[in-house]
Order: sequence, then structure tokens, then C-alpha cells
Amino acid sequence: MFRRGFSVLCGSALLAVCALSVPPQEEIRADAVAARAEAGADANAVAAAAGATTPFVTLEAEAGQRGGGATVRSISPGATAPTKATLETEASGYALVELKSNGDSVTLPNSTGKSANTLVVRASIPDAPGGGGITATLNLYVNNVFRQAITLDSRQAWNYRGATTNPDDPNAGGQAYRFYNEFPVWVTGAPIAAGSTIKLQKDADNTAAVYDIDSVDLENVAPALTQPANSISVVSNGADPKFVKDSTVAIQNTVNTARAEKKSVWIPPGKYLTNSLVSKPLDFTGVKVQGAGMWHSTIYRKVPLPANSWRSQILVGSGTTLTDLQIDANAVWRGVGGDGGSDYGINASGAGGWLVDRLWTRHIDANWLSGSNGVLQNSRTADSYGDGYNINNGNTPHPDKLGLNITVRNNFARNTGDDSYATYADAGANGDNGQVSGAKILNNTAIAPWWANGIRIAGGRDVEVKNNLVNSVSSNSALEISVFGDSGHPLESATVSGNVLLGGGGWNGTRHGVHIGSPAATSQFPDAYTNVTMSDNIMRGALRAGLQIDKSRVKVTLTNNTIDRPAKQGIWIPAGVTGTGAFTGNTVQNLLPGQVAIQNDSSATFKITG
Repeated sequence: MFRRGFSVLCGSALLAVCALSVPPQEEIRADAVAARAEAGADANAVAAAAGATTPFVTLEAEAGQRGGGATVRSISPGATAPTKATLETEASGYALVELKSNGDSVTLPNSTGKSANTLVVRASIPDAPGGGGITATLNLYVNNVFRQAITLDSRQAWNYRGATTNPDDPNAGGQAYRFYNEFPVWVTGAPIAAGSTIKLQKDADNTAAVYDIDSVDLENVAPALTQPANSISVVSNGADPKFVKDSTVAIQNTVNTARAEKKSVWIPPGKYLTNSLVSKPLDFTGVKVQGAGMWHSTIYRKVPLPANSWRSQILVGSGTTLTDLQIDANAVWRGVGGDGGSDYGINASGAGGWLVDRLWTRHIDANWLSGSNGVLQNSRTADSYGDGYNINNGNTPHPDKLGLNITVRNNFARNTGDDSYATYADAGANGDNGQVSGAKILNNTAIAPWWANGIRIAGGRDVEVKNNLVNSVSSNSALEISVFGDSGHPLESATVSGNVLLGGGGWNGTRHGVHIGSPAATSQFPDAYTNVTMSDNIMRGALRAGLQIDKSRVKVTLTNNTIDRPAKQGIWIPAGVTGTGAFTGNTVQNLLPGQVAIQNDSSATFKITG
């Protein structure tokens, strides 16, 4: 297992000190010594602890050796903040390698210290002129010897914000975004040995006009798990692991039998089609459901499009354990149960607690997490149309959807279509939904969400956000600390510590690296304050201010934080803010010419002490 970290040796063309790079932990420590010494010993410890520990290592394409006419596209430090989504804003590290002509290539070393039998290539190829995507191959070489062609497509990329027809129509006046997709690949032949090189090259048989390569994950996937004792296989009830006939009813019947007989459910290796138009989602409440591993067992939702309220989510209720499984779908845009086909990955609730472990969700909407005492851990999500992981109160006062003491830890999210991680405490139109309390977002990684924030704290009580890594937010902030609209519960108390927050301040209006806000005058809670303590965080390379505190009522304690090379002010408090700021031991460094460490335009009403 590897600790997700970041490297600072990424070249002056990249954002601040860092594009994201995720070598093994030993290399992180060796490569980052100089920059971390500048930030101090505390920053060194923070950086080493932040993010998820994963079984794969990410190699950034821009750190590789380019061949032919391959070029790097990137956002430079201090450049004008973007006003629309681009390939650069959505790339991890705000940088990518572009292959346009035959012979263009990028070569990366397998520096993981282990063999790799799988890859995940994060890349973008163009949309079709009329929308709907194209398919094209890209050639993979190992040690300069051709190994296999990798099939890429853009069918589940390239949405168009504000299109007058549908979000998949490039000719309806919308703004293009969601450029990338991830492509899991089993390596043909022998695993890629440690120390070998992999090369992605555009050759004559690779027909896309351009290939934009962001990153490559290397992983040595273990053999499939075997069926546990006292379990019932879904195959024995008619589920088809060969992806030919629909398995929805067979899977549900197995779960129902296991629940009645107090057994668990086994999903053997295979890909299981779920596309029957049954009226209810799969319901795993009260049962342990286990697959053979995230790379081995997949439930694939081939939703008939337009979906027209066809529901493909999986319900996780009190007493459920769900492990070692992948959930994928053919969805093409957001709209839960709507024409684009997206739906929640899992919809968790229940007063009795639940556990989700080693779950990989792809091309889904949010993973929706309510109830009490639930835990989601060691999982990954990618290419979603909604939040990665959303802790909430179900938008209802129901006792099974209270949003109490839910923990999300050691997970990896990339290319999410809303906040990668969020707490969502909505009081509802009548103000009778309970306050989300005890939410914990711990040791997670958020990479390149194409919409919204890396992490969002939208109200709550006793919220903990600790030791997370956020890198390269396209549209909004690396971290948003506030409430959810006029019906959002106040943020009564939150502790934010030990996080590494890289970039932020994207194109969706005027955004910043970290933003702290409060209820508006039109809120159901117009007099409530936002209360947050931030300590020992690193905020680096924001595209505007490193930290902005705005609206009106804020009480914030900032202790031992480091703000490094923001494009604008280190900390900015605009006019009209009321409240207090207790600032102790913070460092603002590497300011660009003309910028200041703290700009308080509300000095008469927002008092800073320390």
C-alpha cells in the first residue's frame, strides 16, 4: 500500500510548487525535502500524513519523457485565473501531455518498486461533431516494445453546461467541460516489472485527432477472492457473470434468501448486467454482500436511455456490509433517474449502522450517505456525475436518515462531477430536518473534480475534516466551509486540520483556494455564525486568494497553517464581514509581487487577534 502524497519537483511551468505526483512514500520523502524544509517541520509532517493509502501509484504524464512533437499544456503560477473549463483546469496538477501527430509519445517509469498487471489511464479524446463521443485506440509500449492497444472513448465525457437541448449536445450553446475519463486496463502478457518503462504513443492506427494524457495509475492486482463460508452465490440463483443476460432479479433474489437464512451473498468474478426495468433498486439492507475484488466483480448498469426515472442505485441499510465490488454504468450526464442515466452509486441509510469497504464506483451520481454510525472506507470513485461521497440527513426528518456519526476515511476520488467529499446539512423547506452531527472526513484524496469543490462542509455540528489531500479543483475551491443555501443548517462547529489543499479558485465565478462563508440574510438562520477551527493545514498554489472569509458572520480560529504562493492575497476578508479571527502561528510565504499576506477590508467589524 502507498501513501498518497505530492511532489514539489514538477517544473516552473506548473502551478506554484506542485503538480500532483504520487510516487512511493520513500520517493516522496526524498524528493520533497527542500520545499518542506522551507515550509517547516510541521508542514513536513502534515504533507506525509495527508491523503489516502491506496494499492496503486499515480504517475503524472507531464513528469514523463516526451517523444516526437508531444507537448505539455499547463497553468503557470500566477497566471490569470480561468474563466471557463479547459483541459488544463481539469487535469491533475493543472498539466497534461498532448499527443497530436503520429510518433508523439510520453514515457513513464514504473518507479513503484513492484510489478504492475493493471493500468488506469486518465485521458481525453475529442467528442464527435454531433455529440455522443468517439472511440479510438492508443498504443502501449513496455521498454519500447509494443505490448497492446488501449481502447479509449469519449462517450461518457464532454458535457455542455447550459446547452439548450441536452447536456450531451455540443451544438446547443453550452460550455464544454468534463473532458476526461478513466480507462482501466489489464496488461497483456507479463506484468510490467519494476524499473521498466511504459510508453503511450500515437501511431498510424490510433485515429483520434488528439490524445490528452493526464496520468497513469499502476497497480499489481491480487488474484480474485474465493467464496466465503456460509454464503450464497448469485450465480446459483441465475445471475450471469458473462454479461449476456440481465442479473437484476437473480441478485435481488439471492439477497432476499440470504437475509432470511442469515447467510451472506457472494458475487463471483464476472461482469453482471443490470438493465431490467424493475421498479425498485437493488436492496442490500441487513445482508453482507461480497465480491471477488474491485477489479474482479462488477455490477454494470446498462440503463435504457432515456432512463425516465429508472432507478439503478443500490440501497444500503441498517446492518449491511458491502465489500470488494465495482459498480459501473453507461450514464452520459447528470440527472438522478433522468434522461442521462445517472443514479446514486449507493444510497445508504439506517439507524443501525452500515459498512462499505473496498468499493469502486464509476460513472454514477453521488454515493449518498445518511443514517447513523455508517462507515465508508478504502474505496475509490471516478468519473462521477455528482458528489464522490456525500454525508447528509437525507433531506427528511426520518429516523433512518439522521446523518449522525458517519465516517468517510481512506478513500480516493478523481474527476467527480460535484464535491469530492461533502457534508450536507439541509433543514428542509419546513426547517424540520435534523442537524448533521459527528461527520468525519479523514485521510481521503480528492483529485481534479470537474465541478464544485474538493471538500465541502455545508453545515453541521462537530464535523471533523482531517489529513486529507485535495489537488487541482477545476471550477470552485479546494475547500468550501459554509452552509447549503437558504435552507442549510448553520455550521455550528468544525475542526479542519492536517489537510494539504493544492490549487483551487477555478472558473465558476470568483473562487479561491479555501472559502469560509455563512448564512445569507435570506436564510432560515439569518443570525447564525459559521464556527470553524483550522490548524496545521497547507494551502498551496491557489489561483486567486489562498483563503477568503466573506459574507457576514464568521468565527474562525487559524493556528499553524501555511499558505504558500497564492496568485492573489494570502488571506482576504472583503468588506461587510462581521465576526472574529484568532490567528496564531500561521505562515504566508512566496507571495507574488504586489500581493499581501492579509487584506482585511472589514477591520472595523471583523476583529483579528493574535
